[in-house]
Amino acid sequence: MALETYRRKRDFKKTAEPEGTAAAAASGNLFVIQKHAARRLHYDLRLEMDGVLKSWAVTRGPSLVPGEKRLAVHVEDHPLEYGGFEGTIPKGEYGGGTVILWDRGTWTPIGDAHRGYEKGYLEFELDGEKLKGRWHLVRMHGRPREKHENWLLIKGEDSAARPPDAPDILVERPASVKTGRDIDDVADEAPGWSSKTGRIDRDDDGEVVTDAAEAPPVAPNAAADGPTGDATPPDPAKIPKAKKAAMPAIVEPELATLVSKVPSGARWLHEIKFDGYRLLARIDDGKVTLVTRGGLDWTKRFGPAVADALRGLPAERALIDGEIVVENGSGASDFSALQAALSEGRKTGFMFYAFDLLHLDGWDLRDSPLAARKEALEGLLAGAPDVLRYSAHFESDGNMVLRHACRLSLEGIISKRRDAPYRSGRGKDWVKSKCAQRQEFVVAGYVPSSTSRKAIGSLVLGYYDGDRLIPVGRVGTGYTAAVAEDLYRRLDAIRIDKSPFAQRLTADEARQVRFVEPTLVAEVEFRAWTADHHLRHAAFRGLREDKPAAEVVREDGPTAEAPKSRSAQKLTHPDRLYWPESGVTKAGLADYYSDIWKWIAPFVVGRPLSLVRCPGGIAAQCFFQKHAWNGLAKSIRQTPDPKHPEEDPLLSIEDLDGLIGLVQAGVLEIHPWGSTLARLETPDLIIMDLDPGPGVGWDAVIEAAREVRRRLEDAGLEAFVKTSGGKGLHVVAPLTPKADWDTVKAFTKSIADAMAADSPDLYVATVAKAKRQGKILVDYLRNGRGATAVAPYSTRARPGAAVSMPIAWEELGPALGPAFFTVLNAGTRLANLGTDPWADFRRAARPLPVPRRRSAA
Repeated sequence: MALETYRRKRDFKKTAEPEGTAAAAASGNLFVIQKHAARRLHYDLRLEMDGVLKSWAVTRGPSLVPGEKRLAVHVEDHPLEYGGFEGTIPKGEYGGGTVILWDRGTWTPIGDAHRGYEKGYLEFELDGEKLKGRWHLVRMHGRPREKHENWLLIKGEDSAARPPDAPDILVERPASVKTGRDIDDVADEAPGWSSKTGRIDRDDDGEVVTDAAEAPPVAPNAAADGPTGDATPPDPAKIPKAKKAAMPAIVEPELATLVSKVPSGARWLHEIKFDGYRLLARIDDGKVTLVTRGGLDWTKRFGPAVADALRGLPAERALIDGEIVVENGSGASDFSALQAALSEGRKTGFMFYAFDLLHLDGWDLRDSPLAARKEALEGLLAGAPDVLRYSAHFESDGNMVLRHACRLSLEGIISKRRDAPYRSGRGKDWVKSKCAQRQEFVVAGYVPSSTSRKAIGSLVLGYYDGDRLIPVGRVGTGYTAAVAEDLYRRLDAIRIDKSPFAQRLTADEARQVRFVEPTLVAEVEFRAWTADHHLRHAAFRGLREDKPAAEVVREDGPTAEAPKSRSAQKLTHPDRLYWPESGVTKAGLADYYSDIWKWIAPFVVGRPLSLVRCPGGIAAQCFFQKHAWNGLAKSIRQTPDPKHPEEDPLLSIEDLDGLIGLVQAGVLEIHPWGSTLARLETPDLIIMDLDPGPGVGWDAVIEAAREVRRRLEDAGLEAFVKTSGGKGLHVVAPLTPKADWDTVKAFTKSIADAMAADSPDLYVATVAKAKRQGKILVDYLRNGRGATAVAPYSTRARPGAAVSMPIAWEELGPALGPAFFTVLNAGTRLANLGTDPWADFRRAARPLPVPRRRSAA
């Protein structure tokens, strides 16, 4: 019965595919991936279960980039004999095309494979000739009228994973592991079928003879086609309200209106708001043009990959609305990363997210309902290369979609009426809801850097109210060193003697400003508007070369209340770059800590602190410091250690001034003790640091955290989790401060030792590096007197400007890595949290459990 569907779809008198015997009674652990050039190229993943090969058609092939999702369409079970099949399937037969054995080996499920398969979540390890390590197969929620069951294939983070800029394994190793041949070599076998020419016949001399009338049309990059053998491009004539018409030369894009409340109801679709450049992709008989909203041709700026992918779509003419982006290490679109790529002249790493289809092969679709346009677009993009992606939407509650987007520090969402036509200009059919205040401003001047020649230190910004340019203040963070120098060159060339603002600036506003012609536009993220109409805690995100300065007006947004805590600590050289590659300056770090003061204060105030100082930023020398230094700010307190009065005093802070004093001194990591100064000898928390050794995947770290949580809860304690900002996770339990340091350390050691004893292949409690290959160190040594761990919300002195972020247990997953949250996105998350996952941290404190005494025999 398991192979009934497989056999029903095939005529074994015509195809050389194996008919297969009955499903085997015992199940082995074979896996294969077959490269299959049917109408569109795809890769068939097959896992041996219950005597058959469970099968998925992976439209774009597997990716070795952790967290990158590849659509995997669940298809019928195949016989075990199919695992060795390589050859051609005749045209007209199901899946007609060419098949090679691209990879083979064994797979090992993690957990119960049958239960995981039923519930739609399979986690496993592959040991193949090409693919290794941990993988996830996750079933997606089905849509109405959907013919196939869609899953996602996702690579786990381990030693076999690759960064996004590494070579693509599909390109690097295209050939068969069985014969060393590629698709083209097998496609010419006769009798059979070629993905290029149709059915193959040979004359008496063995020469290939083809029937031109039988040959299917071939796209220039046919190898980039996609998922299943019966996939077909959309027919525009069948799209509701489509009109026969010539393709327009250009279409003004439809724009979204900013709203304060997400629209609700079944008539709305919700998409993630991308953080890139809006472009209209025009395909015209093999020629591809990428046009900005201002009508500029930017095709060559992004290299050949996106244009080639568009050229390979099964359409002679099309207009596709979308956004070109660069993704950061967390998989989110990042405008700053896009700007850096363009300023460096890179031609790779760009992706085009398509979200609307306006014209297709002689049919104008702008009057068609959005839902119909998107359905056609999804069909058009099926199997396209990974640089060309369909912007999926959510039909669930928009507020929930926005909450999830904001928790992940994304820019926001776009909500669109599903039944609406496409109308150029700004209207109410598309509305945007933002997680953070963000908009364009006109650059009216700059202040030179105080630490670098020929670089800017901050920009002076404004917006237009009619023909009057209104000042909004300065932005002094968000520039990498290269961007700051590039802006200096651009702005110095357009300097003017007189202020372009309609009103006179105050002496403080005008200090050191060099005014420029107001022609450039900057995109800026900020926390809110102040009462005097200036930007509060602003950060530069990039230049908007696609928008004229004259169109920049103020968007509505909340006005900030006067901050309850304001620091009197002054910063010298506020434009000093602490994280040069991320553009985070001293002033930017001070803004971050001022914004999140209420969150971090309970974990750093009134505690002895150990500090990592990098006065010149992470590119210069960094060092660990526990005691005072020359020039110590008055707001940083010194307290003698009662146990060691002969030693230098302990350092601590009591308020925001103290925290900003640390920033001024170049402190980039804050490591508090597990006790307060008031009760120095009785810790009020324990922390278990899970530090993965080489070869350990992120999913294993997550499971280790859950294991620590189970053991703490079994002992009567409540556990909380946070990212480390480095490689691992920290599991923290609040304590009623009664037990002394030795007792607490012994308790945490018993947990680490028990985990290492119960699972010696997974965990180790010994710090020695020689014993940590492929294992996770369960570090309990953070719980001794004087030992420390990085504070919640503290930054890390590492590239990327990551922070240690408290999260909810249910947030743990492949998409959220240990360094996901940074100085640049953490504020957005915290400003939009409906519920603080650590809100009950102190209320959850319990006394350390007393070890049970053995009764006398």
